[in-house]
Amino acid sequence: MKNPYLNFLFAKPQFVLIVLFLFSSCNTLQDKKVIKLAHGLDMSHPVHKAMVFMAQDLEKRSNGTMAVEIYPNQQLGTERQALELLQIGSLDMTKVSAAVMENFSPNMKVFGLPFLFRDRAHIFNVLDGDIGKELLDGGQKYWLKGLGYYDSGSRSFYTKEKPVESPEDLKGLKIRVMESITAMNMVNSLGGSPTPISWGELYTSLQQGVVDGAENNPPSFYLSRHYEVCKFYSLDEHTSVPDVLIMGTHLWNDLNEQQQKWVQTSVDLSVAHQRELWAKAEQEALDAVKKAGVQVINPDKSKFQKKVANMYEGYKDENEIYNLINRIQKVE
Repeated sequence: MKNPYLNFLFAKPQFVLIVLFLFSSCNTLQDKKVIKLAHGLDMSHPVHKAMVFMAQDLEKRSNGTMAVEIYPNQQLGTERQALELLQIGSLDMTKVSAAVMENFSPNMKVFGLPFLFRDRAHIFNVLDGDIGKELLDGGQKYWLKGLGYYDSGSRSFYTKEKPVESPEDLKGLKIRVMESITAMNMVNSLGGSPTPISWGELYTSLQQGVVDGAENNPPSFYLSRHYEVCKFYSLDEHTSVPDVLIMGTHLWNDLNEQQQKWVQTSVDLSVAHQRELWAKAEQEALDAVKKAGVQVINPDKSKFQKKVANMYEGYKDENEIYNLINRIQKVE
């Protein structure tokens, strides 16, 4: 099948260098299958720690016949670029936000809808149930095999100059968002000006005033050190967008049935481990940014919910998404 991203990728010199690097060492060393995994997070992030746990478990479970090499901190590109590298078969695995994944597997956009989930239990019941599995499987026709979801908490706004206590406070503010149409529509609905910027460039963009704020979960806000620039954190918790662990179908289809089972079991165990790490990291992050002088606000969420309620009706003409919304809302 012809890959629509191939010409686009190789038009960029930096992609050619990355691809040459990845191909420079064979993914099979003697009798060991070596899987290359790239992501954009800091090594102290609970999601990175979960992937290390997964790698260690897989090597042990496979009796040393499989291993995972992890490249954190956007060493091999942004989340979008990592997905493109998976599609052309020059990278094996990555972790991306479901918000970025929606550009490759459109139904994933449902996760970016604000205030879709009632609470943490509701989120996990959706992710661990039939709906979550369907969405993971939906990426295969785009050469992307979804393996599992890591908890990414809830995303809230943080700003430089003033607190966001209501949607009106977002008016005129440039807010960094991920490369997600859904995220951009949400910020527009709330009155802000959405500005897509890669995660690795955000700290400098905040410093230089390219944007006035951003939105993310507490551990990411803390570990990125964005609290050094943004002293207001408003816990409106507008979205709960999970992270997705993905393997390129070029590798998944090349694994035998036993190897696939080993990989999936190690991923499943790492998902459970990551949720424990996340709960602890979330509270530690909030305590740390408060200690650093950040004002943490608990706004009236209902004001934000009213502003974005019309977004749901905007999907009435997209049957698959609208049905997903209704199915998710019915999950106990």
